[in-house]
Amino acid sequence: MSTTLNRYRYILDFALSSLLRRKVKNMSLLLVYTAIIFVLASLIFFVQSIKHEAALTLDQAPDLVVQRMIVGRHDLIPLEYAGKISQIRGVTAVTPRFWGYYYDPVFGANYTLLVPDSNPPPVGSIMIGAGVARNQRIKTGDLMTLRSASNIPLLLTVQGIFPTHSEILSSDLLTMSQEDFTTMFNFPGGVATDLAITVPNPAEQITVASKIAALYPDTRPIMKSEMLRTYDTLFDWRGGMMVVVLATAILSFIIFAWDKATGLSAEERKEIGILKSIGWETADVLILKFWEGFVISLTAFLCGILLAYAHIYFFAALLFKPALTGWSVLYPAYHLVPSINPYQLMTLLFLTVLPYTAATIIPSWLAATVPPDAAMRS
Repeated sequence: MSTTLNRYRYILDFALSSLLRRKVKNMSLLLVYTAIIFVLASLIFFVQSIKHEAALTLDQAPDLVVQRMIVGRHDLIPLEYAGKISQIRGVTAVTPRFWGYYYDPVFGANYTLLVPDSNPPPVGSIMIGAGVARNQRIKTGDLMTLRSASNIPLLLTVQGIFPTHSEILSSDLLTMSQEDFTTMFNFPGGVATDLAITVPNPAEQITVASKIAALYPDTRPIMKSEMLRTYDTLFDWRGGMMVVVLATAILSFIIFAWDKATGLSAEERKEIGILKSIGWETADVLILKFWEGFVISLTAFLCGILLAYAHIYFFAALLFKPALTGWSVLYPAYHLVPSINPYQLMTLLFLTVLPYTAATIIPSWLAATVPPDAAMRS
């Protein structure tokens, strides 16, 4: 047993020294290899963390949201709908919601205006997101001007700014009183933007949604699970688009790696011939080349993973966050919480480490089957 262990240790030491002798070639391969893994791992980490953040955000969302649809578009819903919906078995609360969007032509930004369900700001006051405060360079106590639907300026005092830890949700958010909201949009009475339905039992949500659709055919009940699936699909699509953009670079890397792995140089074939002539078996040569390929690919994988982790969670995906989060004037400043999927990491490992390691063994086996004197003369 000790003889076998010493033999393998010697082969590993020889593999490391062989890598150092060809350090220029191996370093160039290692850098390209690491860069590709860095990009792919960054995509995985970013999309996974964004989906995790979306799931945490929607955890506080209503069990059901009921919207009224007119000619296939979202319209205001009469408050009288809430009365009959609240009588459906399984529904414990129906809350009208008042919200909308406002485009600021001066700063070129879209804001979300909302009337909170509880503790709204006093009339004439407003709470703003940190992104709005940065964009307009205003602070607590300043006046903020919005132009109402009647083209009349609405002056509101900034009561406060939402904390930065909630910026992923509140960056473009403005909250105001019901009276100011009505003035802002000339909002008609007796209607709401939509209805938030509380159904504590998840098993009853589908049944309740079906009953609401049957009771009011012009409505569209949206369950929390559907919102989660929509966000998952959205971020998977954005991540997929980035992969498509990078497909050319990935294909170039595959060609480069395959050429480096399969194209044994004359020096390497001569080295194999010398090893065979001094008593090395073909199995020893294959083990040697396995370790050479494994060391390069595993080192590139670990370096790429660590760099991707730092890129996403310490530098907030600085390189390609705009491509994945979409276009906006108000980008939230946020720090993602690590949410790493071991299955995806193992998939990346198998797709990057194993193919290159296997690609180094095949040409080495072909060279090791050639007589030593012929290999040394090549």
